[in-house]
Amino acid sequence: MHNKTNCGHSNAYGLLPRILGIFLVLVVVNSGFIRIAVKTAGAAEIVSSPDGNVVVTFELRDIDNQPGLLLYGVSYKQKPVIVDSRMGLAVKDSSPLEADFQIVKVSRSSSDSVYSPIYGERKTIPDRYNQLTVRLKERSRPNRRLCLVFRAYNEGAAFRYTLPSQPNLKKLVISAEKTQFRFTANHTAYAVYSAQGRYSKVPLSGVKNNCERPLTMEIADGPFVAVAEAGLVDYARMKLSPDKQSPYTLVSSLAGQVEMPVPFSTPWRVLLLGESPGELLQRNYLILNLNKPCAIEDTSWVKPGKVIREVTLTTTGGRACVDFAAEHNLQYVEFDAGWYGPENSDHSDATTISVDPRRSKGPLDLHAVIDYAKKRDIGIILYVNRKALERQLDEILPLYEKWGIKGLKYGFVQVGSQRWTAWLHEAVRKAAEHRLMVDVHDEYRPTGYSRTYPNLMTQEGIAGDETSPSNSQTLTILFTRMLAGAGDNTICYYDGRVDENATHAYQLAKSVCFYSPWQFLYWYDRPQSSPRRIGGAGGSYNIIGDEPELEFFDNVPTVWDDTKVIHGEIGRFAVIARRSGTNWFIGCMNSNVARVLEVPLTFLDEAKTYAAHIYSDDPSIQTRTHVRIDRYLVDSKTILKAAMPAKGGQAIRIVPATIEDINTYPKL
Repeated sequence: MHNKTNCGHSNAYGLLPRILGIFLVLVVVNSGFIRIAVKTAGAAEIVSSPDGNVVVTFELRDIDNQPGLLLYGVSYKQKPVIVDSRMGLAVKDSSPLEADFQIVKVSRSSSDSVYSPIYGERKTIPDRYNQLTVRLKERSRPNRRLCLVFRAYNEGAAFRYTLPSQPNLKKLVISAEKTQFRFTANHTAYAVYSAQGRYSKVPLSGVKNNCERPLTMEIADGPFVAVAEAGLVDYARMKLSPDKQSPYTLVSSLAGQVEMPVPFSTPWRVLLLGESPGELLQRNYLILNLNKPCAIEDTSWVKPGKVIREVTLTTTGGRACVDFAAEHNLQYVEFDAGWYGPENSDHSDATTISVDPRRSKGPLDLHAVIDYAKKRDIGIILYVNRKALERQLDEILPLYEKWGIKGLKYGFVQVGSQRWTAWLHEAVRKAAEHRLMVDVHDEYRPTGYSRTYPNLMTQEGIAGDETSPSNSQTLTILFTRMLAGAGDNTICYYDGRVDENATHAYQLAKSVCFYSPWQFLYWYDRPQSSPRRIGGAGGSYNIIGDEPELEFFDNVPTVWDDTKVIHGEIGRFAVIARRSGTNWFIGCMNSNVARVLEVPLTFLDEAKTYAAHIYSDDPSIQTRTHVRIDRYLVDSKTILKAAMPAKGGQAIRIVPATIEDINTYPKL
């Protein structure tokens, strides 16, 4: 619901911040009366969040013989975060849209609503903000009109450029964006330069060109802030580069020029704000809020779930994965690259089932596996590389729908430029027309489009387990990349890299901490009945065992009704609790120093007793995974103590206690 608000009388926007402009007060005594005249010089337009903590300012200012420059700022709890930052768009074959403006009209509106996503990290999401819309016109030719829209949420701030309909301007080619993010000091930043790259902790002055977003930063004495992008659909991707003319300043860097018909609006530029890294993560729904509501009328076919990939590319391997999925409460089997020929060949035909001989000798009767899976209520997902997608998309989507396929993994898609950004999102929409879900492979980072098209289940854009990240890297990714949305983290379990980089309890915890509606488990692993030496993407020959802790993977959901970050420090540790129905799951992840963290269970129903199933690292346990299982009775007054070795973790499942549980388990 949107309400028009009179800014002169509304507490929602805050009267106090309006005195931030420069005021000249003249006191004149006349006939015994004191008359006060007020004149403004550069007074700012202000919009504040509903709770008053986030304040966004906008003003026109004359600087260095440039009149009417666009400037904005953002503060959080009266502390400046962004100051005197310039805005503008460079236009091909014309002057930039950045100066010589005058304000034509200022309007204000607000939203106070809650919505329920099709699935997500929480059952309901607040969408509350106050909005400032500034309509501008150039004072001299070409007299173009520009509209700036600013929103102040309790969770942060967002803004975008809009080109309204206007005479003699039917199309605009943007050669660059000139949005500054000017900070007040040399804050600590967590920078990475490709979506699956390695993060480094650097001062803001050490950030290099084309830094990925979200970019998380720590301001001394708070808050934490992340610079992000939302609502990117048909536009060039934004990254961040240092502004060499201004210290502690970043500027938006587009991945190529943008050609748009007028009218149009750019994606949102976002500042996510919070007192801690955990609060940023709890507020990541702000990215979804800045996208359009669900555009799919019937979403009954959009179903999250757990996935195991089939890498032998054989009928026997396919049936083995289907059986394993059915027995262990997984919902999908994905046939990986090579089922229709060499994935990187321009000649491979994704309408055929013709196994790449370098990956497998087969035989693969894919239709038989699909039929077998359907009888066991398991869905089949197919990997298709971009080379076939770009040539055959309109042909394969209706074909796969006819085959009974549930979804696709779009492989190695091209990203960044406006052309490929638009192509990918159109490919998601086209998949929806054929009731097909999508996982985007490789460098694509989300900006919230899964709200509009929830058949976009997940995506990589993350240095997941297949890249062998260290613990500190993983715990940095959790509070940086995961602010953008779901991440296909390719969770390993039996592969040797687990013993090198982590523990098995830590791996169990990842399935809670790293949100993905399609959660790939047992990456590089195979069921017992799978062929041993046929195929093997990435050397996948590990056989899944019968270790008792696998019950955690069997029970863990992939989408949630509530999410709480209990502890979190970037690169060091995290404790995240998530609820599904009446059940709670807790993931505890630790980096390089052994530690014990208290986990209060105050989120539990005070009237109930629960059974806690605790999975922890214990070298004395005589299995190849060394995971200990303890079971206790707990309630809302219980405080668990999560003891984790270096590089270790804990996974906890808490469910309402049965009579048998009460008679069996000790009270903690």
